[in-house]
Parts: sequence; C-alpha cells; structure tokens
Amino acid sequence: MDGATTDGGGGVAAYEFRCPPTILFGAGRIADLGPTVAALGGRAWIVASPRGLEAAGGQGGVMAALAAAGVAATLVATARGEPTVADVVGVLARQLRQPRDGVVVVAIGGGSAIDLGKAIAGLVTDVGDDETDLDAAVVDRLEGVGRGLPLRRSALPLVAVPTTAGTGAEATRNAVISCPRRGFKRSLRSPLLVPRAAIVDPALTLTCDRGTTVAAGLDCITQLVESFISRFARPLPRALVLEALPGAISALPRAVADPCDLDARTALAHGALVSGMALANSGLGMAHGVAAALGVECGAAHGAACAALLPVAVRVNRRVAEHDLARLERAIDPGAPAADGPAADAFVARIETLCAAVGAPARLRDLGLDCDRIGWLAANSGGGSMRGNPVPLTADELLPILAAIY
Repeated sequence: MDGATTDGGGGVAAYEFRCPPTILFGAGRIADLGPTVAALGGRAWIVASPRGLEAAGGQGGVMAALAAAGVAATLVATARGEPTVADVVGVLARQLRQPRDGVVVVAIGGGSAIDLGKAIAGLVTDVGDDETDLDAAVVDRLEGVGRGLPLRRSALPLVAVPTTAGTGAEATRNAVISCPRRGFKRSLRSPLLVPRAAIVDPALTLTCDRGTTVAAGLDCITQLVESFISRFARPLPRALVLEALPGAISALPRAVADPCDLDARTALAHGALVSGMALANSGLGMAHGVAAALGVECGAAHGAACAALLPVAVRVNRRVAEHDLARLERAIDPGAPAADGPAADAFVARIETLCAAVGAPARLRDLGLDCDRIGWLAANSGGGSMRGNPVPLTADELLPILAAIY
C-alpha cells in the first residue's frame, strides 16, 4: 500500500493534513479550559454527556472554571447517545434564536457529545432564516442523503474535551448523525468542523467502566490500523500511527485490568487523538463500513461493532496489505520476523488475541443482529469508509465474510 503515498517516481505525492490548531494533552489539562475558551470568545454554549460533564468537574465546576476566565456559559444540550437528526433539530430550534457573537461551543464527553457539538457549531451559522424546515435543512447537509449541500459559512469555534479514549472526534472534520426513522447513519463533513482546540486530559477517562474502555479502546485501535492500510493513506498520519499504535495495544489490557492505571489511560488517550487525525486525513476501511450499518440495523454501539469486525478485517486484507501489516507488527515488536509474510501473520494473530483477551464481542449475533438480516447488512455496508478498504468488496463478496462471523 505504499504506493498510496508516493507520486510513482519515488517521491511523495501532494497531500493535505488538517487537525486542530491547538492541542493540549496530558493529565490535568482540563485546568486550561477557561483560558482556552476565553481566547476564542466571551460566551460558551456547552454540549455535554452527563458522565462527561461529571468527569470534567460537574456542571458547576465547568461553569465556575469558565466564569473565572471571564466566560459566561450555558448548557444548551445534553448528549445521551449517538446524536440523531431529531436531536440536532431540537437544539437548532432553540439556538438559532440566540445571539451568536462571541460564542464558543464547548463539547465535553465521548464521540457522541463531540459530534453533537460539531453539528451545532456548523449548522447554527449555516442554516438560513428562509429554511423553515429544520429537519430537511439538516438532512440536506449530510453525505449520501438529501441534497448534499456543503457548509458554506464559518462554524462557531469549538473546543472539544473528550472524556473517553476511542473515537478521536476531537481531531476529525465530521459529525456522525443517525436517523432511526429513515434508517441511516451519515456524516456531516467539512473542514470547517475541525475543532479549534482539543483538550485531551487522560484523567477524565479514569471513571469509564469496563465496557466503555474496551469498546472505545478497540475503536481507537481499529482506526489506527484501518487508516494505516487505507487505499487513501497519507504520509503524516502513517508516521503518527507507527508511533501511537504500540502504546495503545499495550495499554488496553492494562486499563481493563486496572481502571486507575493512568499511564495506560494516557497511552489510550494519545492513541485515540492520533486515530482521529489519521482517519480524518487517510480514511478507514471495512470494519467501519460495516459498523455503521450495524448501528443503524440493531443499535449496536460503534466501538463494540468495530471490536467484532477488526479481526476479520485484518484477515480479509492480509494478502493485499501484507507489507503494511508487517510494518505495524515491527513497530510493536522490533524482534518480529524480517520477512513480511510471517510478520503480517503475527500482527493478525496479535489482533485476534487482543480482542479475545479483553472480552470483545466476536460474533454479529452478540451485537443483536438477526440472522435473516445478514444480507441487508452486506448490501448496506458501504459509504466512504468502505471505499478506503485495501480489498474492494461488493455486497456479494461481503456476504459470506459476514455470514462466517454470525
């Protein structure tokens, strides 16, 4: 897959790389929230999950920290799961009537809270006064549904504070929005949605339960692996993945065994941040393409779906991505075989062992999928993620692969 990053003549092809202009990383960095927001504006709209808000000091603590920096804050939305079109419409209906001068959106929580914050930051400035049907206005700006309208106006500045270590949403340019009524999960995507600042404090993940730790950690690892072997992989993300993946793979079992292991939590938070930058600039692959459809069909948690699909994804791509998988194994184990084939095989085995060791779901039935829906799943596992998969897969080719892990 190295050809994806070269110009064919041994040089490096043209590419772009986008990430938050300010990244504050490390235990205790939540103390920088007030000054970071104040540098961008004088008022804050807080979008947060209940657990995320509690991890960051509670609503009172967050408000006090912002007030100490001269920022007046209002909690405008509570994220209680993956954001839906209806969730976004509900917040927009309120906030479109509010003055926006000097407003900074502060998103605190897991990927769902940060995605909801991104959607509000981007749409509240882009939806025009003449767009009275807010449901249509939101859908028309999502990929693959509606009219595919791009965001044309600058978004409100957004400060992302992740309190899980998985999605890397603090470093991406998209917000994933679902619609149970219509049966889709799609992205609102624009460079305008990249957060202006990411405050990544691993201490905020210490209260994550085992299930969240496993699902988020394997989502992060899946993103690191899939972005590295993606057909659209780029040089900077690949270099970052080689640095971050060994630490994340070592850290996940330790964080599961000891939830208070801050070193492990720090490695996972770093891996998640890098995975966000990597996927935003290089794309993903089969595991994420199928995971999105699983979320639509049976409400499977995204991280859990990725956990079930990562082992089969690396096996499916083993032949085409042999050299890249070997490079990942050597980054983890400098004593790995020098020959690509055995090293790639060792990496596939490593992923299978890791998923089993942390108790990740291994079968589609474990995620709530009915047997008679495997055909639907194969037919609807497409989108941008699947386009990046090293091995092109039609629905007919995907069907027996999914049936084998039912």
